[in-house]
This record gives sequence, structure tokens and C-alpha cells, in this order.
Amino acid sequence: MKYITEMTREDIKNIRLIVLDVDGVLVQRGTKIKQEGNTTTLETKRIAEKQIEQIKKLNKMRFHININSGRGLYMLQEMFREILPFTSLTYENGSATWIKGKIYQHVNSFDYLKDVFPKLQKVKHENIKGFEPKEFIITIHCRGRVSEIEEIMKKEEKLYSIWNGEAYDIGIKKIQTKAIGLIDLMKILHLKKENILVIGDNYNDAEMMSKAKIAITADKTRVSGDFYVELEGNQLPADVMMEQIIKISEI
Repeated sequence: MKYITEMTREDIKNIRLIVLDVDGVLVQRGTKIKQEGNTTTLETKRIAEKQIEQIKKLNKMRFHININSGRGLYMLQEMFREILPFTSLTYENGSATWIKGKIYQHVNSFDYLKDVFPKLQKVKHENIKGFEPKEFIITIHCRGRVSEIEEIMKKEEKLYSIWNGEAYDIGIKKIQTKAIGLIDLMKILHLKKENILVIGDNYNDAEMMSKAKIAITADKTRVSGDFYVELEGNQLPADVMMEQIIKISEI
């Protein structure tokens, strides 16, 4: 595994699509959520001005930028409002993709999740912070693991439940993943594996990263890649990676 500054122009000569995870890559990890009765309060993080300019520049260099996240569409649109003309949004772990106002739905999870959702809502535990509003997956933010949630999910043979350190992401095994969203997006854009670069930092990014020609990890303790990047002072991993791609593309 090489450090990101060892990436060369030759490495990315066929890359057309740059896929960015969000938490821990474009913004700091963590979601502030508070749920009281029927009221849910969520903090909306915003992309930094520097990243806005980097993405615009990459777009002018003819790279397509895709943001691939477990977050919901409304949240992503608010976070990345300034760069929506230059990006596509694949949301809720590959469930659908938004491209310039058009939505391509990759998965229909309604029948799979409609029975387990009320069971999970009945769980009462001091660690549970709240359910993040989503269409296609279930995300339960918690201060720590909750055994009652895990016991319920053990009985759901068709569903996965991933604990990412701050929340449980629940969806359909094999057919509702970030990788599936990427594969469908590649078809929409008429691209092949050799055209794809992905950066991620968490367990649910691993399969998606395996579908790319170049995989970049922002957390070597959780997922491996061809290159790695680490936090450098106030710079997020996406900052460092985009700086390098712009630098070698201008040579």
C-alpha cells in the first residue's frame, strides 16, 4: 500500500469517475442527532469552501464526481448544495442515485424492512440516540452497541446489520450495498472498472472499493486499498487526495 503522494499521472490515466465516501472523508465522522417523541433534530454538516473549489476544478478536468454515502438524499443535498451541478449522489448504501434532478432507484426494500422496523422502534435503551430519517435503509444512531437490536437482527436472515461505531445500518443482504449502487452508476455512465477511483474509510466501503481500479483508504485500521491517506492537520482525507489528483493531472 502506497501513500497518496506516490500516485502518478500514469496511475489515473484511465480514471473518469471519482467516488467519495462522506463521513471521515469529506466531513468529520459523527452525526449529532436528538429524538424526543415525534421530534427529531439533526445537525447538517457543510462541505468546506476548499473542497468546493477542488471538486469544481476536477469537474473541469472532465472527472465525474460521485458522492456515495449511507446518508439520505435530503441530508446530502443540504450538505453539498453548492456543488450539486458538478456531482451525483448515491445514497442510503447504494439504494438510489440522484443525477441533476433525476433519480435512479437501484433497490426496493419496502417489503424487506416493513416488519422489522416496528420491532426495532420498540427497543428502549439508554444508548439509543434516534432513528435517522431514511427511505430505503434503517439507521439507528447509538452511543454504543445495543444487544437487543443485535438479537432482533440475528433472526432476520435476509437482512444485514452493520455497527459502524456510531450507528447500526440495516438493509438487504447482497442487494443493498454501496457496491451495488456503484455498479449501477457505472452502467448509467457507460464506464468500466478501469475508469473508477474510490476513497472510503469504513467497513461498509470495502466491497465498493473492490469494484474500482484504484482504491484509496482513509483508515487503514478498517479497510485496505492501493493507496492510503491520513488526516494531516486540519486537512480531511478528501482534501489530500484531490490535491494530489489535481497536481498530477496538471503536469
